[in-house]
Amino acid sequence: MTELKNMRVLLNKRPVGEPRDDDFRIETVPVAEPGEGELLLKVLWLSLDPYMRGRMNDVKSYAPPVGLGEVMVGETVNQVIISKSPHYTVGDIVVGGVGWQQYAVVPGDSKEIRKVDPELGPISTALYVLGMTGRTAYFGLLQVGEPKPGETVVVAAASGAVGSVVGQIAKIKGCRAVGIAGGKEKCDYVKNELGFDAVIDRKGGNMAADLKAACPDGIDVYFENVGGEVLHAVTPLLNPGARVPICGFVSQYNKEVPSEMEAPHNVLAKLPNPPFHRFLLVREWIREWAAATAQLSAWVKAGKLKYRESVVDGLDNAPATFRGLLQGKNFGKQLIRVADPD
Repeated sequence: MTELKNMRVLLNKRPVGEPRDDDFRIETVPVAEPGEGELLLKVLWLSLDPYMRGRMNDVKSYAPPVGLGEVMVGETVNQVIISKSPHYTVGDIVVGGVGWQQYAVVPGDSKEIRKVDPELGPISTALYVLGMTGRTAYFGLLQVGEPKPGETVVVAAASGAVGSVVGQIAKIKGCRAVGIAGGKEKCDYVKNELGFDAVIDRKGGNMAADLKAACPDGIDVYFENVGGEVLHAVTPLLNPGARVPICGFVSQYNKEVPSEMEAPHNVLAKLPNPPFHRFLLVREWIREWAAATAQLSAWVKAGKLKYRESVVDGLDNAPATFRGLLQGKNFGKQLIRVADPD
């Protein structure tokens, strides 16, 4: 054990606006020996997600903020390299939120650690289409959005991790899927590879007019990931009885004054005829996770659900890659490959 060192990325100070290099601190410390009932995990894959920006602020939210000097939060795929728990054996692949680090000691009976079934798909997909991201899209669209065959479903950040899955599930359910993405390359991917019926380039200069042309019958479900000008282009087109699942609003996350962020629920509530709308957290459906993952895996294997991963090697590249994620530079799921399995 003495030869193992743990590189970890800590929150050094709270960002003002876009995160900077000095908002993070990278340190290397000895790896602790697991005690009775504990596991030593080697981190293989780290998921980077927009919600992490909110956790860097010292504000009240659905989860506590990351403390200064603490390891940045994040979901990871890991390999058990020492087990002192009857629940796991050495070599098991597990998913859990151990954060931006190379190793972690965790309780073997933690409900936050779950085995990954490699038969369902590559282990990295436990952080994407077969993991939290895929389940967020699945439950957010089907349980909150409640799409019906023939309806128009509009998806913000359609080339991103959640949005790309939402639109494809909408197609599977017989809906017209319209995506909004940034730039020709992303729009071509959404239309030609993912099979959306139409895609709007939010950088094209005519987003509101283009969206209206793509939705001649209005919008029945709008899956919100972005907020800001995208949301304002959508609202005039919402049909009576429309539903708006709110996953996030990444365009607002780097506001220098967090209280100045324009939250989607505030915009929607002020409309003359507000649609049904609410924020969603995937943990609401935790008892249904296994069934959802099995369905997502079946769609992937049948070729009905495609996915794309943006992979960067090395934990030390996580801060810069995270900034790029907030700027929309990723395609699909943004992952850091921390290490290969033994």
